[in-house]
Amino acid sequence: MDHPSKRRRLDPSPPPISSPVETSSDELAAGSDHEQERRRVGWTIQKAYPPKRPYARSRSFSSSESPDELAIDADVYWRSRNHGRAGSPWERSDKAQNDDDEDNEHRNENDDNGEGAIDPDADGTGIARGNDAEIEYSDRSPTPVPPPPPPKPDSVNYRQKFLLKGHLRGVSAVKFSPDGSMIASGGADGAVKVWDASTGKLIHTFEGHLAGISTIAWSPDGATIASGSDDKTIRLWNVLTGKAHPIPFVGHHNYVYAIAFSPKGNMLVSGSYDEAVFLWDVRSASVMRSLPAHSDPVGGIDVVWDGTLIASCATDGLIRIWDTATGQCLRTLVHEDNPPVTAVKFSPNGKFVLAWTLDDCVRLWDYVEGRCLKTYQGHANRKYSLLGGFGVYGQTGTPRTTAGYAFVVSGSEDGAVLCWDVISKKVLQRIEGHVGVVLGVDTCATSEGRWLVSCGLDGTVRVWEEQAEPAVEPEVETKVGPEEEEEEEEEKQQPIDKSIDEPEDTEMGEAREAG
Repeated sequence: MDHPSKRRRLDPSPPPISSPVETSSDELAAGSDHEQERRRVGWTIQKAYPPKRPYARSRSFSSSESPDELAIDADVYWRSRNHGRAGSPWERSDKAQNDDDEDNEHRNENDDNGEGAIDPDADGTGIARGNDAEIEYSDRSPTPVPPPPPPKPDSVNYRQKFLLKGHLRGVSAVKFSPDGSMIASGGADGAVKVWDASTGKLIHTFEGHLAGISTIAWSPDGATIASGSDDKTIRLWNVLTGKAHPIPFVGHHNYVYAIAFSPKGNMLVSGSYDEAVFLWDVRSASVMRSLPAHSDPVGGIDVVWDGTLIASCATDGLIRIWDTATGQCLRTLVHEDNPPVTAVKFSPNGKFVLAWTLDDCVRLWDYVEGRCLKTYQGHANRKYSLLGGFGVYGQTGTPRTTAGYAFVVSGSEDGAVLCWDVISKKVLQRIEGHVGVVLGVDTCATSEGRWLVSCGLDGTVRVWEEQAEPAVEPEVETKVGPEEEEEEEEEKQQPIDKSIDEPEDTEMGEAREAG
């Protein structure tokens, strides 16, 4: 086959091109040459790599074509094809370049005559498989196969770390700070207490409410705590200075039962027994919007992670999703049994809502489709307003830096804390410790570990730490002689110490880590 363009390049340089038409045809011809060189990649025998650009030194560029841009494109292309190969594929002399061109032309002619059968391993660099096949190099190391993920755990193992005492009456709400370094609790004694999560020591005690506290919330920056009280007000407390915000949030006509900050911290949402939901401006402590949300007392409030939606619930059995910007009700969720709903919480990804109802159930809702997906049971909840949340367990790395699975956690009126797998609804652990109703539970996961905190009518706050599952060693049978049998009988007759090691508690903020 004749290649006019190739022969024209090998001859002495032609006269300069002056016609725009000739310029366009010359560029197109040059492009076709380049495509032919790419198609001959699989036929190269003596050289491991095709040239970067055919006839780079002898080519004349027109004024409408930039050699730098084309060279950059070629560099990117060949670098991606020959990544990991030692040496530059186009570091050659002009003489070697021309020799390669002649060889390629000769082989192309042979191929047209049916003589193109070439040993694919003749060049010793890999495997050539035809025009469009990729070149595989034998010196490339195989791609490592990632190890299979660990099996999904069938349980979690939380053990009590701290027992915090300081509240004079029952504790109704407890929350970890956003960074997990502190714990805030509020109780029927009207006090808000802040604890160090790593040591259990009391940091602050805020007093100012005239009645019991039903709900608390941390600001996103972890510097402020908001508390809602039966005195119909909301107060802010500065954790850094230990002082209270001078202006209380006044506007509700009944108990403030649920509050939540927006993700930016500039807005506070509250629900009250006056059946209304208020949106507050945090700086001015004024009501920006009032939503006539329900026909019964509002029991729960939450704000989605991006602040665009608000979820509210009430003892009328309704869960409502609101548009934060417009105050419009976007969706109303109701179960066929219509049990009273006492608390709601958005999932971390914002796609679902978790609802606590007074029929011993916690339900997971897809609020977009308006249907209940999961129902978690096993706890007792017929009278009190309980609140829990989501947690993480399992791992996909070592140390435990990434979570593989999610669980739902809730308190119970029988004094237990229950953890369910989100998908299978299986009870992963039933944590015993409180005496009486467990009203609030919160979770925290950091690079150092994972924790739960719970509070209840017994006036205590308990911190639980996840423990690594102990390895189960297989039992080994050993033969015992007569002397060893006598010693074992003597040991069995010895009195057994029935004392149980209890975690040491704290009075008014003094905490010791359990052994």
